[in-house]
Parts: sequence; structure tokens; C-alpha cells
Amino acid sequence: MATTTEVNILEAQKREPGTKNAARRVRVEGKIPAIVYGAGKDSTSVAVDPRQVLRILKSESGHNTIFDLALDDARVKAMIVDWQFEPIKGQLLHVDLLRIAMDKKLTVTVPVILKGEALGVKTEGGILEHVLREVEIECLPVDIPKSIEVDVSHLVFGVEVRVKDLPHSDKVKFLTDENQMIAHITSVKEEVAPTPEAVAEAATATPAEPEVIKKGKQEVEGEGETEAKPEKPEKAEKKEKK
Repeated sequence: MATTTEVNILEAQKREPGTKNAARRVRVEGKIPAIVYGAGKDSTSVAVDPRQVLRILKSESGHNTIFDLALDDARVKAMIVDWQFEPIKGQLLHVDLLRIAMDKKLTVTVPVILKGEALGVKTEGGILEHVLREVEIECLPVDIPKSIEVDVSHLVFGVEVRVKDLPHSDKVKFLTDENQMIAHITSVKEEVAPTPEAVAEAATATPAEPEVIKKGKQEVEGEGETEAKPEKPEKAEKKEKK
């Protein structure tokens, strides 16, 4: 696990924006393209070291880590809000970085971790089902929790843990619906063997026409980057609250 000292700074250099060839040259030099935006400033195309980015993503606080972004002999607080991996080789391709103000609230997602062995598993033969694995919260950057832990040892059939049951301080506001289920005990579903009649009917049925699956084009060389603020990220969302 990376230490705080290793992940508290990310060095960036300005780069030529916008083209696949420019992105390719950045990667040939051992860097990856990135976009920096937020804090009321124009977006900037930069190049960063993928090893430094991976250390941040693999740290204890992951993509919610706040670090110093070093650019043009200046440092600003920043976070990683989105990232892309090449689907075949798994190499990091691109990251989006958000400048943040420590006195402005952010919207972030944090993981929910279940602690303890559920009573319904030990004594009733049930299965613990973890339904919702992360929740969206709003808080100041300094108050972002690494995760939210909830004790499920009391869970039995008919008892549930919902968002409103999660422990948190008054510095954190849940944006996820408070009635969303986090975890509950469910029963084991037994598979029913098909009857001989069903097997015979299936054997004589006319085979269906094969379904044609269309695959979308994947970009691996360039990102089709724009200098405008990206749309809401799919992996992680960070918004500045004015």
C-alpha cells in the first residue's frame, strides 16, 4: 500500500492538446495525457507520470485522495475524477484531474464495507447479500471518509441495513436515497431439475435465429479530448459546491 508521502504530489507538464498523434507522442515519452479543470479556471491539457497516478489510485483513499498538483512552478490541491485503461493490455491511458478548494464542499462516492458475521448466516442458514457497495455523499474535502463501515452482525431474515442506518458524522451529508438497501439476509435458491417432458420439448423446438451483437468502437490511441469540462464521470463524480 502506498504511503501518504508517496501520493501527496503529482507532477504535470503542459502538452499539445486535441489530437491522436499528440496523445501518442506523450505515451511514447512514458507519460499519459490528462486534463485539469475546475476552480473557475480554464481546462489545461497536461502530461503526467502513470506510475504516480497508479500509486494514488491504489492508495488507501483511492480516487478520493487529495494531492498537490505541481504545474508551472505552482501547486494546487486536486483529485482524480475519471480514468481510462486500455481494455486489452490494461495500461492506464488517460486521467481527468479536478482542482479543488479546501473550503468548498464536494460530491464524492465512497465504498461501504460490511463488518462482522451476520446472525442470519450463522444460525438461520441464510446468505448475506451486499446490495449497495458505495454511496454518494457531500462534504468538505478534508472530511471525505476513506470508506463507511457498518456492523451487520445483528442481521437476520427480515432485518435490513439501509443508507439511513449508516454511521456518519454531521459533517457528511448522504445524497443517495436514505431508503436504498445496503445489505440483508436472503435464502439459498435451489435449482429445479427440468422434467423429462420439458427436455423432450426443448429438443424438438426450432432453433432461434442467432442474435447479432454490435460492439461499440473503443478508442485506445486518442481520447477525442476537449478542453471543456467533461460530462459526469462514470467511475467517480466530483463536483464543486459553490
